[in-house]
Amino acid sequence: MSEFTGKQALITGASRGIGAATARALAEAGCARITLQYNSFAAGAEETLAAVRAAGSEGAAIQADLSKLEGVRSFVIAIERMEFDILVNNAGSLVRRARLDEMTEETYDSVMNLNTKSLWFVTQACLPGMLRRGGGVIVNVSSIAARTGGGPGATVYAAAKAAVSAITKGWAKELAPKGIRVNAISPGTVDNYFHEQFSNREILEGVVKATPAGRLGTNEEMADLVLFLCSHRAAYVHGQTIEINGGFFAV
Repeated sequence: MSEFTGKQALITGASRGIGAATARALAEAGCARITLQYNSFAAGAEETLAAVRAAGSEGAAIQADLSKLEGVRSFVIAIERMEFDILVNNAGSLVRRARLDEMTEETYDSVMNLNTKSLWFVTQACLPGMLRRGGGVIVNVSSIAARTGGGPGATVYAAAKAAVSAITKGWAKELAPKGIRVNAISPGTVDNYFHEQFSNREILEGVVKATPAGRLGTNEEMADLVLFLCSHRAAYVHGQTIEINGGFFAV
């Protein structure tokens, strides 16, 4: 039997990219049930659910726009009576590139709600269930931008992801005595939809040239690290934000 047998997982931002790859990885590892949050890409959520079920897990998807407070609140209400052993806080986005003189209050709030505030209150909603189940694992998704300040027009996103890294450390100290491990991954540039939206080929080629590994990362490589952090092999890993960027930013 897998160590994930019988486990219940929640993954936010799981209709594509790292979230969808993580859902598939957990299902293939033997997780019993996986609940997915998505916003606008319903077809992707259905595709991920199909992959989860094909791997032998049960699955469900819940729509919520976590960039808006009403979306965060509706999602919290939807999950607050559920119980999870694993929570992967993956939902996040740059929303749009905006320099200091271009940033609106609406965009600022959307970035912070999606990347930071939703992470906090979704986790708060999951905590009682984890405690009833005797413990759990939380994996947050930060970004290399948290250390570099982000690219042009991405400063607020970088700040939000830096907050995720700080929250990870604070939660780890608070929750380790309760049997809950908290860590984060910090992806570099991944060849996925995020960068189809917010980067161009010239930018990506520049990143590849500056990356010792000589290529961009993949969603599956990010998911493999999440899976490790969810496993018993990471039992003594607490409060870490692990950089995974092909050597682009060596710490």
